[in-house]
Amino acid sequence: MLGASREALAACEDTLDARRADPGFPALPDELLSVASLLDREGALLSTLADSGQPTAVRETLVRQVLGGRIGDLAVDIVLAVVAQRWSSASDLVLALEHLAFSATFALAEDDGSLDATEDELFTFGRALDGSPDLQMALTDPAQNAATKAAIVADLLSDRTSPATRKVLEYAVGHLHGRRIDAAVDELVALAAKQRERLVAEVTVAAPIDDDQRRRLVDALSRLKGRTIRLNVAVDPDLLGGVHVRVGDEVIDGTVSTRLEQARRAVLG
Repeated sequence: MLGASREALAACEDTLDARRADPGFPALPDELLSVASLLDREGALLSTLADSGQPTAVRETLVRQVLGGRIGDLAVDIVLAVVAQRWSSASDLVLALEHLAFSATFALAEDDGSLDATEDELFTFGRALDGSPDLQMALTDPAQNAATKAAIVADLLSDRTSPATRKVLEYAVGHLHGRRIDAAVDELVALAAKQRERLVAEVTVAAPIDDDQRRRLVDALSRLKGRTIRLNVAVDPDLLGGVHVRVGDEVIDGTVSTRLEQARRAVLG
């Protein structure tokens, strides 16, 4: 999203946070996703609602006419808050609705104690994607519709994952909006971590680490970044030793394989 849309999304997130205690909040994720899906299909309706040249009152009236009675009052209020903002593109409005739906899903997971499991499951799914070109092809095949892709994910996840994990993945794989599927999953991981204002550190090591090593690494990274760190650990024996850490766009590479490569280049250079 460009600057205007980022500011608009931040305002909508504040609105969502302020309504978290609303009785209609548990139904909000499904309702917002249904609206996002509707607008994704109905281009003319989306264009009108995203047109900041139209008076806000006109857009709000249209929302009430189209959605009134089909979704709850809270969902209508959130959609009205989204429509009232200025978006850099119409597609950003749809992305904002999806973002808010996912945020609400993770908020509910935090409330019922399943957020940690959800984060782990999303990360594990991302790693499974990385290791399976066939799965990537199945979930990005343009010949398959969103329902078919959701069914593939549902079959893979079965009952082994939390409801929040299934909800966001089943929807996201069918609504990539031109993004790479691994990037879409990474965004979900980051958004789940943001629910508790935590940063995600993706750590790759040559061998599994124990609880004490994990705790010391979390403490060191939290001090370095000034934020609570959520650790996702993957094992890659090719690293030989050391640790590779990525936090957002920042990379800390202390692996043996990288140091050996640097030494080799120095000798050859």
